[in-house]
Amino acid sequence: MALRQSSFFIRFITLGVLAHVYVGLRLIPDAGLPLAGGLAAALLLVASCVLIPLGMLSRSSGRQPWGDRLAWAGLTAMGFFSSLFVLTVLRDAVLLVLWLVSLGGLTLPWAPLRAASAIAVPAFALLASAIGFWNARRRAPVVDVDIPIADLPPALEGYTIVQLSDIHVGPTIKRGYVDAIVEASNALAPDLIAITGDVVDGNVAQLREHTAPLGRLRARQGVFLVTGNHEYYSGAAQWVTEFRRIGLHVLQNEHVMLRTGEAGIALAGVTDYSAGAFDPHQRSNPVRAVADAPAGSLRILLAHQPRSAAAAEPAGYDLQLSGHTHGGQFLPWRFFVRLQQPYVAGLHRHGRMWLYISRGTGYWGPPKRLGAPSEITRLRLRRA
Repeated sequence: MALRQSSFFIRFITLGVLAHVYVGLRLIPDAGLPLAGGLAAALLLVASCVLIPLGMLSRSSGRQPWGDRLAWAGLTAMGFFSSLFVLTVLRDAVLLVLWLVSLGGLTLPWAPLRAASAIAVPAFALLASAIGFWNARRRAPVVDVDIPIADLPPALEGYTIVQLSDIHVGPTIKRGYVDAIVEASNALAPDLIAITGDVVDGNVAQLREHTAPLGRLRARQGVFLVTGNHEYYSGAAQWVTEFRRIGLHVLQNEHVMLRTGEAGIALAGVTDYSAGAFDPHQRSNPVRAVADAPAGSLRILLAHQPRSAAAAEPAGYDLQLSGHTHGGQFLPWRFFVRLQQPYVAGLHRHGRMWLYISRGTGYWGPPKRLGAPSEITRLRLRRA
C-alpha cells in the first residue's frame, strides 16, 4: 500500500510540474508583461508548484498548527491552479478555432487578442476561486427532497430523514464548522439522522476534539452512520470505536428495526464499497445487511458510494442514501464522476429502488465549491 501511494504521489508531482510549465508558457509570453511582471508571474507558478504537494503531505503532519497552515496554503493554491489550468486549456481551444477561421481570410488582431485573453484567464480563475471559497466555507444550506414510495404505510407519511455526508473534518474543517452543521440539523427536528460516510480526513488523536460535536446530533429515532473510503484511509476501526463512544449508531453490513405506529423500517448500513481492499472481513455486503428483515417493512440502505446500488436494488431495498461524489465539487470535475459512479447527485430511480446522492455537507481538498453547492438534506417520505 505504501509503495502504491508513493508511486501515485510521484506521478501527481510530475503531472503538476508539467501542468504549471504549460500554463506559464501559454500565458506569460502572451500577456505582454514587463520583465519584472513576467518574473513575478513565473515565481508565483513555482510557488504554486511547490505548495500544492506540500499541502497534500501536511494533511498527515502531527506538527500543529504549522501542518494545518501549510495545508490551507497548499489546498487553496490547488483550487486556484485547477481553475487556471482549465481556463488556459479553454483559451487555447478558442484561439485554435479562431486561427482555423482566419485561414478562410478573416483578419484578426492577434497580438491584442492574445494579450487580453492571457490576462483575463488568471483574473477569471481568481474570481472563480473566491466564489468557490465562499460557497465551501459557508454553512451548507438545507435542501428539501420528497421521496415518493409506492404503498407507503400511512404512519410513515412525512417521515423525515436528515442526511449528512462527506463532512471531511480535517486540516481546514474544524470544530466550528461542525458545530454549525449540528445546530442546523437539530433545528430541523427530524425522525432520523443518517451520516453517509467520509466524516474525517485524519486520525482519531488529531481530530477527536473536532468531531465531538456530532455527539450532540439529536433525532427522534436516533443518529446512524456508515463508513466511507476516507475512514479507511484514516483508521476505520479506531473511528468506529470513537463514533460509538460519542453516541452514534454505526451500521456495518447490518440493520436495525425502527417502528413508527404499525409501520416498520429496516434501516441497513454497509461498509464502504472499497472496504474489502483494506480488510477482507469488512467487504461491503448489502444483501447480508438486510438479511432476516421482516417482510413488508420499508427497506432503507445507507451506503457511502452510489455504485452500491447495483447490489442493493436486487436485494429489495426501497431507498438508498449515498454521498461520495460531492456532485463534482467544482467544475469541470463533475463530468469525470460518471467514469466511476452511476450517478453524480440528486434523486434517481435505479430499477425499482430510489437512490438519493448528497453533494456533501463539507468538501474535500481545496476549500472550493463551484457549480456543486454543499447540502444538509431533509428527505421526506411521501406516498406515491
